[in-house]
Amino acid sequence: MKRWVLWAVVAAVVSVVGPSAQASTSDEVATAVELPAPGVDWDYQIGGSFPPAGSVGVVSRDRTVAPSSGDYNICYVNAFQTQPHERAFWEHTWEHWALVLKDRAGRAVVDESWGEWLLDTRTPRKRRSLMTVVGPWIDGCAAAGFQGVEFDNLDSWDRSAGLITQRDNKAFARLLTARAHAAGLAAGQKNWAELSPRGPALGFDFAVAEECGRYRECGSYAAAYADRVYVVEYRGQDFDRACRRWGSRLSIVRRDVAVTPGGTNRRC
Repeated sequence: MKRWVLWAVVAAVVSVVGPSAQASTSDEVATAVELPAPGVDWDYQIGGSFPPAGSVGVVSRDRTVAPSSGDYNICYVNAFQTQPHERAFWEHTWEHWALVLKDRAGRAVVDESWGEWLLDTRTPRKRRSLMTVVGPWIDGCAAAGFQGVEFDNLDSWDRSAGLITQRDNKAFARLLTARAHAAGLAAGQKNWAELSPRGPALGFDFAVAEECGRYRECGSYAAAYADRVYVVEYRGQDFDRACRRWGSRLSIVRRDVAVTPGGTNRRC
């Protein structure tokens, strides 16, 4: 059986306040969110899709490609930075360009490791405007048949030269997880291990962790998400360490950094 699922109910309470501000009513909206099962084999395919092995039950793929038939599918969304090949999209209109973080000289702030521009999450207005772009991507993941979504570069504040704060990205994360749940998707925390204890309070349901074996962070995610942690390691020694310590509990795969279809793909 390739697919293991667990159902959870996420309740959102919306309060409507009347003109007198003395009376209010609330409607409780329940959305069924399907959670990935812990400890199953998984594939990290955000750099290109390919048929997963028969033992695989969870697959992460980019939002622009189809999910894997018969598996639990996590939709990859780069929510806090731009994709390198999508710069033209962000430059095309003033409205989009205004959402790219600029330094004091007016230059786009770049994550030099990946050539990605950081998105500007610093004010409520900016965050609302970003949701007009990212929100439809999330809805598209649901329409395509994904069951979960992972939001990459949650820790972009660490590459912003002090322009973005942790508080800014947490506030945007709340909007993202709420939109995911409204679309019927489970929401995945991507990296930032230190946030894990507070992740569920922000609306996250599971974690996708790059190199938590290398940095000895897997336990933080495991405790916060009841072992619903999907680990990718890029170095052999880190993969081996993660498998020895966490292979019986967490889903761990070793991939090449470019996560190409023909690249490294090993599981514990």
